[in-house]
Amino acid sequence: MKRVDHRIGDQRVEGIPVPPGSMDRGPVEFDSRVARRQGDILSIASTEVVTAPPTTTIIGAIKIMNSYGFRRLPIADAGTNRLLGFVTCVDIVDFLGGGIRHNLVRKKYEGNILAAINAEIREIMSTKVISAPDTASVDEALRIMYERNVGGLPIVDERSRIKAIVTEEDFVEVVRSLDMDKTVREYMSPNVVTAPASMSIERTSRMIVQKGFRRLPVIQDGVLTGIITASDIMKYMASGEAFSKIITGDIKEVMEQPIKSLIKRSLIMTDPRTRLKDAANLMVEKDVGSLPVMEGGSMVGIITERDFLRALAEHRGVAR
Repeated sequence: MKRVDHRIGDQRVEGIPVPPGSMDRGPVEFDSRVARRQGDILSIASTEVVTAPPTTTIIGAIKIMNSYGFRRLPIADAGTNRLLGFVTCVDIVDFLGGGIRHNLVRKKYEGNILAAINAEIREIMSTKVISAPDTASVDEALRIMYERNVGGLPIVDERSRIKAIVTEEDFVEVVRSLDMDKTVREYMSPNVVTAPASMSIERTSRMIVQKGFRRLPVIQDGVLTGIITASDIMKYMASGEAFSKIITGDIKEVMEQPIKSLIKRSLIMTDPRTRLKDAANLMVEKDVGSLPVMEGGSMVGIITERDFLRALAEHRGVAR
């Protein structure tokens, strides 16, 4: 749940250029716009947006996403900043071995992963992008994200130039500021799909991509030990020894590692009786996208950013 508060200009990120113009809204213009439009979506969206041109290599996009901790990266024309597409960490995991996009590696590049990761990001980005105009209200953006089940919504001007992005994380921030008389139990998902700690990264990747899961709680000997996300898998594959193996073509060894090897942080949990506002505070403070819900020593559910967005949509009367 981090906001990027950097001005990028023509700075280079780990050798990958961030295109100029990706952040062309200065603070004076932003302040005046909020003053003119009370409740405008730009009052909660992040207006400092890092983008990448479609000619960026896939590994270049991965490095940008890892560097900033992004789960999603808008792809925009370098000259006009017009939004062209989107790539998410799930798309990257799909490409590296989780699903349909991996066919690009096998068919077009004959299994040569080094050649494949140096292909342009346009080959795997999603071009059917759901966006909202920069004149949209908070409720309009909330309704779009709720109804279309998207985790990030680009905000564009009348020429489709990206001006901001609002995410589920931003709406969790809104929930923490409200005195909602709701509890975690009312919005958590009680039926949680889990994965054994011994499951391979490859099988986990396929579950995330093919089943549409954003995260998987990991169980070892009947005990919850951690939560694995597509971001965790992407970071693992793009760093250190794993990346060295990938570029030398030994991706199979990387994908056969158990998912328990990816668990790096302590579990942050909550109770079903916790107020929604307090749970939102905990997620923001600990920088996590979900909370396992524990009762009597057992996991009885999980609450995620998506659940907070739903709660807010119902609270503001935009959920149908």
